[in-house]
Amino acid sequence: MPESGKPVYLVNAYSDPVVVRIDGRACFQNSAGLKEFVSEMIRQGKRRFVFDFQHCASMDSTFLGVIAGAALELRKAGGSLIAARPGQRNLELMRNLGLHRLLTVDCGDHPMAFAPCDQPLANPAQGEIESARLVLEAHESLVTADEANRSKFQDVLVFLRDRVAQK
Repeated sequence: MPESGKPVYLVNAYSDPVVVRIDGRACFQNSAGLKEFVSEMIRQGKRRFVFDFQHCASMDSTFLGVIAGAALELRKAGGSLIAARPGQRNLELMRNLGLHRLLTVDCGDHPMAFAPCDQPLANPAQGEIESARLVLEAHESLVTADEANRSKFQDVLVFLRDRVAQK
């Protein structure tokens, strides 16, 4: 959870599409629970997701890689992921890393109504290796999204592969 004690991800797993509202800073420290949630929803047959970024203060490359991985997983399952209301800075980050090629980005200024999101998403405690594996998978998904990301994250990928292989 962020310092304020508020959950970062509020979800509605029962709506169609599944809605995830990002509230605050989305980063490597709070992305494991989101990754598990999306995978579980896909296992349960959910194929349509909307991520609402209206209240997303910032995001790091691990979070963006988790989103890329989710979009790739949904594509394989015949589903879709929409990033709604990302704001200018978050849109720029998504485009720079090629996520716009994997998911639909809706930047419209028109009002949007989503099913209420009031279920906080828990973020499980992870050990060092599990965290390294999450960050590695996220960055590998960014390379899959856009091969140009390989050079951006080359050092991170080498370090994390070595770290994960040690255990």
